Amino acid sequence: MSTKSIKNCIDASTEQVECYLKLLADAHKAKDNAYCRYSNFQVGAAVLAKDGNIIKGCNVENASYGLTMCAERTALFKATSEGYKPGDFEAIAIAASADDFSPCGACRQVINEFGDDMVVIFEFGGETVINTLAGILPYNFKL
Repeated sequence: MSTKSIKNCIDASTEQVECYLKLLADAHKAKDNAYCRYSNFQVGAAVLAKDGNIIKGCNVENASYGLTMCAERTALFKATSEGYKPGDFEAIAIAASADDFSPCGACRQVINEFGDDMVVIFEFGGETVINTLAGILPYNFKL
């Protein structure tokens, strides 16, 4: 288990928490691949599919900041390109090179598109947060 305290907002079992902490470790590894020459802010994401596969992504910056892609979206879009569909995911973990990080609003909305019941894991306030997407994106938007 992590040395950080765990804020388990979903009453996950010890086994699930250990799985989510491993997923967070995978996200930390993924952030090492970040292309962030402008901000030097590395972010990695790891998505756990319900079939047990883990798909990773990192942030990729561009001199035209609007063209930058966040790690969460990179991982989910990569999973889509590999044949995964909305509803195929259990959890996503996101790790950053700075403290007090949580997914941006755009990424929360994209995560919502792929599974509003997805578990989201990140580090904030000295804790590893384990929550549902609904817990961090109340009143989500759906068509």
